[in-house]
Amino acid sequence: MKSGILGLAAAALLVLGCGAASAQEEHDRHVGYYYPHPQTEETYIARAEALPQAGRQMRIGFVVGYTTNQLERPYPPDYVLYAKGAEAQKLIIAAVGEHRMNTLYRARAVLAMMTAVARTMPIFVDNGVEDSFTFFDLAKLLGFEQITVTDGDEFAHRIFLE
Repeated sequence: MKSGILGLAAAALLVLGCGAASAQEEHDRHVGYYYPHPQTEETYIARAEALPQAGRQMRIGFVVGYTTNQLERPYPPDYVLYAKGAEAQKLIIAAVGEHRMNTLYRARAVLAMMTAVARTMPIFVDNGVEDSFTFFDLAKLLGFEQITVTDGDEFAHRIFLE
């Protein structure tokens, strides 16, 4: 899995807070199309800053690399990634299959697995942050502003990256 990520993103992740929908969220055109209205939200204060070269092309490249790597496996993926928004600044992680990522705990387990993979990347290891940065910090390095995880049915959780 990491080879696809490394090839396109090597140049490049909790403070829980649930609350009412923001004005931005109320106008989110992806709600109802890619995922239901998020039931929970949190804001992650990233330990990383976005890379100066982080842009739409890099974020889309990350998703393409990740997806390509998943499709090279001998079994179907459990979840898929999308980069959406005018600048591809919104990362969506959607389960494909029943009873996957349908609770906050299962979604966090997938995110923890993604952190484990991210921590093997040279950008973390070479900078000595492999034991403190998370997948959320990687997403921030790439310039993502939010991550939404969903079961693709009834559950969605949104993480704002600051």
